[in-house]
Amino acid sequence: MTEQIRALPLVLTPPKGRGKPPRHLADLDAAERKAAAEALGEPPFRVKQVATHYFGRLERDPAQMTDLPVASRDRIVESLLPPLLTSVRTLEADGGTTRKTLWRLFDGALVESVLMRYPDRATICVSSQAGCGMACPFCATGQGGLQRNMSTAEIIDQVVDGAAAMARGLVPGGPGRLSNVVFMGMGEPMANYKAVIGAVRRMVAPAPDGLGMSARNITVSTVGLVPRIRHLAGEGIPVTLALSLHAPDDELRNELVPINTRFSVAETVEAAWEYARTTKRRVSIEYAMMRDINDQAWRADMLADVLNSYGDWGWVHVNLIPLNPTPGSKWTASRPEDEREFVRRLVAKGIPTTVRDTRGSDIDGACGQLAAADV
Repeated sequence: MTEQIRALPLVLTPPKGRGKPPRHLADLDAAERKAAAEALGEPPFRVKQVATHYFGRLERDPAQMTDLPVASRDRIVESLLPPLLTSVRTLEADGGTTRKTLWRLFDGALVESVLMRYPDRATICVSSQAGCGMACPFCATGQGGLQRNMSTAEIIDQVVDGAAAMARGLVPGGPGRLSNVVFMGMGEPMANYKAVIGAVRRMVAPAPDGLGMSARNITVSTVGLVPRIRHLAGEGIPVTLALSLHAPDDELRNELVPINTRFSVAETVEAAWEYARTTKRRVSIEYAMMRDINDQAWRADMLADVLNSYGDWGWVHVNLIPLNPTPGSKWTASRPEDEREFVRRLVAKGIPTTVRDTRGSDIDGACGQLAAADV
């Protein structure tokens, strides 16, 4: 890309600390909201008013919540909407329609989110953990290790920030609506299952209980934590499952995705197929294309055979990802001709295949790059 990058630094660095993130409205169920109102000495409808502002109007500023009593407004909002994310840096590309933000959490941990506006939709890629414990060698986040899980509210606050940016016209193209959420930022979502499912439920619940988004526009990715995939199938929330496979054979996948030594390719793909069968939602197979590592034509044939072994009823779609290499890494993107042949082989065997749009390569777009550079 030749787009000029605009960096917007903000120097606000809370010291690293210990303990849990502050309790936030987005963490609370109905009973907990009632208890929070009692603790504040306020009637329950006050919490509902704040929830309407936060989820319905994407508002955090007490000054804009004029339906709250002036005398207690700041106290109420401070208690229910404590700051969770501090912007450290925002990088923009693609004419400002791609915005990657580095956030600092209350304890100093760093996470990232990416807001991407397209002609027909707007998508935010959110983090679910500070760091990641899956140790995939080609991933910048995986090389940094896991610091901690994020709370439901820390996840939701990324979405609210992106939705507010769209609604207020801060992204070129005029005011719009955030339509899609993908859990493809830092972390392994299934390793933080309770908080991720809590966030998904907040996203799909109508205001003032949540953001009123469509579950079909939410994608939860995983490297293949099989028990959690099965749990997700039973949640009754038809989100899209994205399985980061990256190799069709155990020998290579053991190297690329170490959790494969616990859950094999066969076990992982079968769990994904069961998810599709239960939810009637097509599964996305994520496959990062790495030069001379996993992009051989015969591996495309093998991948197609593995997926087709569960039937040809359209349960799966392959999403090839041109690798966004990290500095100094031996892992590099596939040659264009190898990528084309890989696609051709998959399509020839009846597997719907697309190649992901390579946004963000000039703004440290690979997951974890921006955080790693700032440590």
